[in-house]
Amino acid sequence: MTENILPPRRRAALALLLTTALTGAVAAGASAASASATQIAAGHTEAEVTRTAQLTKLARQAVDAGAPGVIVRVNDGNGPAIEIVRQAPWTRTEHTLASDDQFRMGSSTKTVVATVVLQLVAEHRLKLTDPVETWLPGLIPNGDAITLRMLLNHTSGLFNYINDPDVLKAFTGQDTRQWTPEELIAAAVGHDPMFAPGKQYSYSNTNYIALGLIAEKVTGHSLGDLIQERIARPLNLKNTYMATGTRRPDNRKLAHGYEPDAAHIAPLLPPGTPAGTKFAGPGRAGHVDTTWINLSTEWAAGGMVSTAEEWGRFDTALMSGKLLPPAQLKQMRTTVAEEPGNPNRYGLGLEKVVTPCGAVWGHVGQVPGYSSQNFTDGTGRRTVSIFTTTIFGLADPKVGAADQALVNGAVCAMLDKPIPKTAHPTN
Repeated sequence: MTENILPPRRRAALALLLTTALTGAVAAGASAASASATQIAAGHTEAEVTRTAQLTKLARQAVDAGAPGVIVRVNDGNGPAIEIVRQAPWTRTEHTLASDDQFRMGSSTKTVVATVVLQLVAEHRLKLTDPVETWLPGLIPNGDAITLRMLLNHTSGLFNYINDPDVLKAFTGQDTRQWTPEELIAAAVGHDPMFAPGKQYSYSNTNYIALGLIAEKVTGHSLGDLIQERIARPLNLKNTYMATGTRRPDNRKLAHGYEPDAAHIAPLLPPGTPAGTKFAGPGRAGHVDTTWINLSTEWAAGGMVSTAEEWGRFDTALMSGKLLPPAQLKQMRTTVAEEPGNPNRYGLGLEKVVTPCGAVWGHVGQVPGYSSQNFTDGTGRRTVSIFTTTIFGLADPKVGAADQALVNGAVCAMLDKPIPKTAHPTN
């Protein structure tokens, strides 16, 4: 979900690591040997067992470097999935990490919201050329020049509300104020747009808050209910839902997320971050537990909760055409260039990502304490999820490099290709 003020969004961080030059100490206690679980189901080939051992080593290295915990699930389409879990010992006080834990999905939520919007397009209830002003009159300045397509592919030029200082305080848990979607948009449009509508690409969470409101306006149903009716229930996703102030995750099933505490996060913050930026939560071994942080700034931009297995089922259903007709799936996969020098391209809530082992489709998600990377091949037959229980912890070069090596390895395993020997990410 994050962008700009927070560490650069790891958009499919397979080809990109944090590009900002950041320095800082590894959070105390996170480098200890991890508690772990690895599941190697019957039916795996010798090559798959070897890949599992390699991925297990990479997961252990990520936790030893300072990641509080990782969950990896790889389905190469040829048999039982590989599931690997590692966590630092100090995190076991709150929760023992498991492969089927619920996880905050962050900006991967955008793929779900885009799917709902495109379903409404297929039903002729919306058009991608509809101006925002048609559905949200008076809410967004120059809304008659911004189309739904521009919202979906981040070419609207709207300021990213997360970078508003007041919203950032709520996002980091320093302020418990409950923001409404309309208030988030008001915070965004209180800043000048970044460029004229449709002229270039710039990732902005504001786009998806507007899309959530539009989906509600055209249907008369809440966004959470739309997701349940149109996606979760048809796919039997019992642990997949929109977390809000009225529907909070089950503490027994939710993985706990962590961020470096005030003393450890300061060196990791990018230049220009407001003074005093830190995360609120109970202290844990140089970290704070951000599991129950303010949820109100996320919603349609990053409020989904799911599991690795269920998100893989969603990706498979989406890419195989079970959720969208061919015309709308083609539109979703019609991409625009991202920043200069970035080989990845953004479609309608879906990103095409260049990795060391080939191009994949999916999205990256980040909310406080949770970083998820979810990818699939072009058919949906193969899927992979890599969950890490921190965002800012990955800004430490050592931790980030180890986590990147794990992501690279997991995606290559998904594609049935050799796991790269190098631990260094490509830029």
